[in-house]
Amino acid sequence: MTNPLFFEAVLKDKGGDHYKDYVIEPAEFIIKNKLDFPTGNVIKYLLRHSRKGKKKDLEKAKHYIDMIIARDYK
Repeated sequence: MTNPLFFEAVLKDKGGDHYKDYVIEPAEFIIKNKLDFPTGNVIKYLLRHSRKGKKKDLEKAKHYIDMIIARDYK
């Protein structure tokens, strides 16, 4: 089990408000589900693209998806 103080630190968002309307922060979801770095980044960029990076965030998500495919399926 992860230390509750760790989640407090995770939830102290220092960035913008691009995740404010979600029930759970992407970082909390990623950590609680023990997702690896590329998978976590896919989630992060897909959730924020409409509020922050637009097409650039979708391209970043695609980059991480391509990394996962190359790692796991080729």
